[in-house]
Amino acid sequence: MLKVALLTLGIVAISIALLCVKLIVQPNGKFASSHIGDNKEMRKRGIHCVQSMDRMMRRENLYKVKERI
Repeated sequence: MLKVALLTLGIVAISIALLCVKLIVQPNGKFASSHIGDNKEMRKRGIHCVQSMDRMMRRENLYKVKERI
């Protein structure tokens, strides 16, 4: 049981160290943003995050025809 716990702890420590290599080696190194709104190609295609698209779809259309019931 102890061997498995130590092995797991070692694997997690190595994984975290490998994830930090980019941050340590590069000057000004940081992880890229994973938000859709920050991606240039997605913005070109008119694709936004779900919350923004939902807000745009729920916006009331000022030019709609008022109907009588």
